Amino acid sequence: MRSRRAVLGTAAFALTGAVTGCLSAPRTDPDPIDDDGPPPSAAATVQFRGGPRRQGVFPDATVPVDPAVEWVHRGVNTGDHTAAKASPVPAPDGDVVVPGDDGVVRRVTPAGDIVWTAAVEETARGIHGTPALANETVYVGAYDGALYAFDLATGERFWRRSLGDAIGSSPGYHDGVVHIAVEYYEPSGAMFGVDAVTGEVVWDDRRPTDHPHSTAAIDPAAGRLVVGANDGHLYAWTYPDLSFAWSFETGDAIKGPVAIHDGSAFFGSWDRRVYRVDLADGRHEWAAETDGRVMSGPAVEAATDTVYVGSHDSRCYALDAASGAVRWTFDTGGRITGCPTVAGDHVLVGSYDRSCYALDKRTGDRVWAVDGVGDVTSTPVVVDGAVYFADRAAESFLDGGDGRAGGVYKIGAA
Repeated sequence: MRSRRAVLGTAAFALTGAVTGCLSAPRTDPDPIDDDGPPPSAAATVQFRGGPRRQGVFPDATVPVDPAVEWVHRGVNTGDHTAAKASPVPAPDGDVVVPGDDGVVRRVTPAGDIVWTAAVEETARGIHGTPALANETVYVGAYDGALYAFDLATGERFWRRSLGDAIGSSPGYHDGVVHIAVEYYEPSGAMFGVDAVTGEVVWDDRRPTDHPHSTAAIDPAAGRLVVGANDGHLYAWTYPDLSFAWSFETGDAIKGPVAIHDGSAFFGSWDRRVYRVDLADGRHEWAAETDGRVMSGPAVEAATDTVYVGSHDSRCYALDAASGAVRWTFDTGGRITGCPTVAGDHVLVGSYDRSCYALDKRTGDRVWAVDGVGDVTSTPVVVDGAVYFADRAAESFLDGGDGRAGGVYKIGAA
């Protein structure tokens, strides 16, 4: 059996050899990583929105019929930054890995017990991106501008790679490389590819500008990597050789994650529109208007050819993927910054009206709502029939009063 370093190093070497025109960035020497044992199976890889295409659809997931809060851990989110908060991700054994804007990553059991905690070096704004789990490792970026690799079993830090001034996006793992958008204090940024084992930078491109907060999507079959930026552009590279392909301009910032389906990129913009753009050449296919900014990332269900996305106008939209026509809307009563999740026959979405909803994905009718949980700004995730999500700190807490800090919730059967 080949070691993990040998298997992943082969992919990293192939990628490095194919890239031209790379740009430098601040870097530090990583700590060594234990590479003993066989490489993990592909099934051990878990990441934000379910995979590198970021579709956010889990057809076999089931949600509680009669939901209730089983437990909540407070203090996970304590900052006032209004960007969408990081989301829990499931570990292979049923635990969840929970990042927070307090700068701490926690591994939590289904019973609510904390297995371990691991902190980033600077906790100002902490962590806003959702981790990727692969190679028994937790990969996550932080607002200190570094990408981290922690041991999934123990929380021990394998390495820390300084890439820029801040990271608010979620990493994407594919074929031994972690891809992530990075921000700089001046209105500029970059996309990076980092070797998953060593933490070495194997590719970077500084075309994205004005603090790219978006999360990239990768479609190996279509041969594209795409990411949005606060400069209002969607950027595309060929994949895996990572030559720049094209950019597409919207009317305002692209802050949310991009999803890929059927040879197209789907994403929202602060110009109040949801877009479909052809991956091959960046051609505009359609734009659906909302009544508010769109920070939410779309869930794209291939089986029904439907796009589900939220807006600052408080509505969750179901759009026809082929045309962008509105199939239904549901008004939550508060702005939506997190991404909807398709779980079986339901769409899960959180809102600033202090509720998390389960909607019938065909009609948009409300199935249930868990109320009074706080402003739900993360993306709900389903693990073994339970729903996990995080909320942001209450305004009274942020103002120094007796309000509550943001937490992570488990919603199970009453």
